[in-house]
Amino acid sequence: MATPATLPSGSLLDEKLKKSSPGKVGGIVFALLLVGGVGYIVNRLSEDLSIVHTGSIFPYLLLGIALLIALGFEFVNGFHDTANAVATVIYTHSLEPHIAVVWSGLWNFVGVLTSSGAVAYSVITLLPVELILKVSKGSGFAMVFALLVAAILWNLATWYRGLPASSSHTMIGSIIGVGVTNQLLHGASGVSGVDWEQVTKVFKALLLSPLVGFIGAAILFGLFKLVMRDPRLYEAPKGTEPPPFYIRALLVLTCTGVSFAHGSNDGQKGMGLIMLILVGTVPTAYALNHAVTGSQVQTFVAVSQQVSDSISHYVDQNAVIADANADLEQFVSVRTFKPTTMLALRQTINDIQNEVTRYGALNKVPASMQANVRNQMYLVSETMRLLPKYGPKVSDSDQKVFANYKVFLDRATKFIPTWVKVAVALALGLGTMVGWKRIVVTVGEKIGKTHLTYAQGASAELMAMATILAADNYGLPVSTTHVLSSGIAGTMAANKSGLQTSTLRDIALAWVFTLPAAAILSGVLFWLFNKLV
Repeated sequence: MATPATLPSGSLLDEKLKKSSPGKVGGIVFALLLVGGVGYIVNRLSEDLSIVHTGSIFPYLLLGIALLIALGFEFVNGFHDTANAVATVIYTHSLEPHIAVVWSGLWNFVGVLTSSGAVAYSVITLLPVELILKVSKGSGFAMVFALLVAAILWNLATWYRGLPASSSHTMIGSIIGVGVTNQLLHGASGVSGVDWEQVTKVFKALLLSPLVGFIGAAILFGLFKLVMRDPRLYEAPKGTEPPPFYIRALLVLTCTGVSFAHGSNDGQKGMGLIMLILVGTVPTAYALNHAVTGSQVQTFVAVSQQVSDSISHYVDQNAVIADANADLEQFVSVRTFKPTTMLALRQTINDIQNEVTRYGALNKVPASMQANVRNQMYLVSETMRLLPKYGPKVSDSDQKVFANYKVFLDRATKFIPTWVKVAVALALGLGTMVGWKRIVVTVGEKIGKTHLTYAQGASAELMAMATILAADNYGLPVSTTHVLSSGIAGTMAANKSGLQTSTLRDIALAWVFTLPAAAILSGVLFWLFNKLV
């Protein structure tokens, strides 16, 4: 089968790229979604804040600024990462740009709404523990603002160069920068810096997923050639005519899948930080999940007694503690198990049980105590997560009791309101409509020495969709950008089309420098913001 001839970069997209807007129909559809979504967000936020009673406008002002910056990150993520989902359907003329971006935005929206939140809170666990617990204080706010501003600045820089760099990679780098700087600022005080175990786990996912994309897409492309002999599949788009119907349907399907998977995974990265913002500014409304029912609370009280009895099997009878919360924070921060750790764990669990029993429901816990109860629950949950590796040998039956108890703690503290998901989905969609052009050109014409064929686009997107959804099931953040661009490179290699070394060099350099650049930027910003607050 003949290899498509190399064409001047951009020649197939000239007519498409003359369109500077998503089109009237697309604009109207998205405008309606935007108006409806904003109305819903304002309504739900107003209802949540109605229980907050403060004599100062400052918390609301801070909340507004922080939310704008957080949604700004998702907006940049939209035109930086989400554009990858529409690159192949626009490049192959399977969908018009104004239809593609709206279609992708809708499925990103569905992906965000149906996401579990596991990825959001796996990112949060990378942050220094004491900053999470003190998120309503100066250092906590400095952390959140430094992370978001650093990620936005680096994403804008790489987007401007048209490089498919990773927002996930950027966020991890920003977290590392804040963690290291936090440790340097406090010296040897025992505070936590970076949770290197969690960072390693996440970084492995970010490192391996492009390899999976490259190899998997190459294999899929080989299967296409074996099974589907239609020569039109292996030709680059000609003119601006759409491909044959069945090829077009396949590419639209893969675009839909990648959009959904991106929303489900990438869309969560900012959610955890938004929740930290909400907890920090208005803890009365968001420190605890007020949607937890009274019957669930009654079950929790019974399970609390059961887990307290189980922990008694491992308590050192000679241990004495002065501050249970400080003891658990020390364990979670530096992973050093002491004879007092299990005693502190039992005492904190009993304190939580007493507080919940006294008030009968999480939404009835006094405003002044909401943040404190949340911190206690968070510390107990993290302690239980770490005990299997750093704590005493626990029997299988007791481990099941611990796991059952932890489920309730996480339901009470690791939740994401629907309006937050709607806000993130709208920001992603708006970003996609603004910034798709640069990424489409890079994906379609600047990775291989020949232009992207229909089979190559379908193979890369099928593998990207499968890889991202698999990572989502394990609560791991991966990069849509890296998985898709490496998948396209894999199909080019399998087709012996050749790869453009200049683009690959730029992508590799962006991959290598993103982490240290984001880390340095966020570290400097964290130090600066700490001085200001």
